Amino acid sequence: MGMKNVWWVMALCLVWGLTSGNALAADGIKARMLARVPEINALKTAGVVGENSKGYLEFVGARQEKVSLVESENADRRQVYEAIAAQQGTSSERVGQRRALQIAESAESGSLLQAADGSWRKK
Repeated sequence: MGMKNVWWVMALCLVWGLTSGNALAADGIKARMLARVPEINALKTAGVVGENSKGYLEFVGARQEKVSLVESENADRRQVYEAIAAQQGTSSERVGQRRALQIAESAESGSLLQAADGSWRKK
């Protein structure tokens, strides 16, 4: 996750905090997501996880490391997507799909990305 993604995390959490009226919860999500960035980047660089077409991290291949880290990141992303969906009158699935496109666009070279058909490719 590059600097663009760090700023995106902060922006999403700010939107979520404003729309839900729960700034303390948004601050907690933002802090957790930012704290995970180095470990998530290491997993991405090692090819253990990639960004799927739904806006979530997914294990690629049989090797699975730091499962609880990945699950926690995805749970926080889910909360943010649900808050944005409620604000925009859409589904959290649609928000995740749009986010997946943004992630793919700004991903570092060599990042593993999942296409809509489920196949994986390196950027």
